[in-house]
Amino acid sequence: MRDRRTLSAALCVAAGLSVAPLQAQEVTLRAVSSFAEGTEFSKNFERFVEKVNADGKGVVQINYIGGPRAVPPFEVGNAVRTRVVDMANVTGAFYTNLMPEADGFKLIAKPMSAQRSDGTWAHINELHNQKLNAWYLARQFHNVPFHIYLTKKIEKLDFTGLKIRVTPVYKDIVEALGGTAITTAPGEVYTALERGVVDGYGWPVTGIFDLGWDKVTKFRLDPAFYSVEVNVLVNLDAWKGLNDRQKKLLSDTALWLEGLDSEKVGAIQAERQRHAAAGIQAIDFGPAAAQEFLKKANDVAWASVIRRAPESGARLRQLAGN
Repeated sequence: MRDRRTLSAALCVAAGLSVAPLQAQEVTLRAVSSFAEGTEFSKNFERFVEKVNADGKGVVQINYIGGPRAVPPFEVGNAVRTRVVDMANVTGAFYTNLMPEADGFKLIAKPMSAQRSDGTWAHINELHNQKLNAWYLARQFHNVPFHIYLTKKIEKLDFTGLKIRVTPVYKDIVEALGGTAITTAPGEVYTALERGVVDGYGWPVTGIFDLGWDKVTKFRLDPAFYSVEVNVLVNLDAWKGLNDRQKKLLSDTALWLEGLDSEKVGAIQAERQRHAAAGIQAIDFGPAAAQEFLKKANDVAWASVIRRAPESGARLRQLAGN
């Protein structure tokens, strides 16, 4: 038997074929983003892909298929779960139908270094393992907040009579303030605003210029609230199929990706200045109203998460510390 193995290996070498074990071969992962290519919330993931492909030659490569033209945003979570794709750049707001706890991620503003050390990452990863058949590789933009943007000026914190475009991120607070919540994918927002189908929308402080929404936006409601979370997920079967070297390269690059959040401190200030220059006026009802708004936003969001996922949602809130 040993002679046969030796002969087989010799024949492979003679034929120019590799006799290295399968697990040492380069692996290519198919990836998508739930946001349009080249826009604010895809750019850093695209940098991640470039770095993996540069550092991972002969080990692991990522075939980046693209954004919503490849997979619609609200279908990306299921595409990862069923391994239509191996990897995705996607916000939890787009897969709350599969994991209601994902609606609580926006309420965790701790840096990822803290989340990885205090058990938060481990809990969230376990939820992804169980409910999305995914490995929670990275979270980005923990320090980027959201706003409500409007085409009409309001005189108090009351959305009665207004139709506001939402994802699950903003739905509860919009309804708590009397507004009508309308869910659409990002690609449909400009037309909805232009035609008066909606009177405003929720979105982070950064990114509206990438989508051209500044042209149909007149007001930004202050204060900012919640925290952006855009996650990099890997199908769990694909992850388990990687060898230690491949997992380490992806994990190390994920830490590098999370470190890019430091760039957002200056970017947020610059974006607010850009809003003003574009004629987008800030609506600010003062400190007391701001405190009331933030408390209500936090309370209604946690209540919604815990109603749908009592045990794991409560654990998530405990880890979030708010």
